[in-house]
Amino acid sequence: MTHLNTKSSEKSKQRGQGMSEYLIIVALIAVAAIGVVGFMGDTVSNQMASMAMEISGGVGDQATATAVQQAQQAQQTAGQAKTMANFASANGQ
Repeated sequence: MTHLNTKSSEKSKQRGQGMSEYLIIVALIAVAAIGVVGFMGDTVSNQMASMAMEISGGVGDQATATAVQQAQQAQQTAGQAKTMANFASANGQ
């Protein structure tokens, strides 16, 4: 009988370990998604707002235009050389 309880206990531990691994993976994906949205900033937020407006039956033209404008501004900023001398101004400060 002791042998059966040991096997049952091992299966329970394995099931718990699998759930823990699953939760860690889900948490990492969530952190990565938050990081991407934070990194892309307002452009992604406005694109998501535009999609939400269109899906709900509204017009997302305003949010789309804002997203395009911000993407163009980000492209211009990315093309500028950044040094310690212009660090504050290059980062919008």
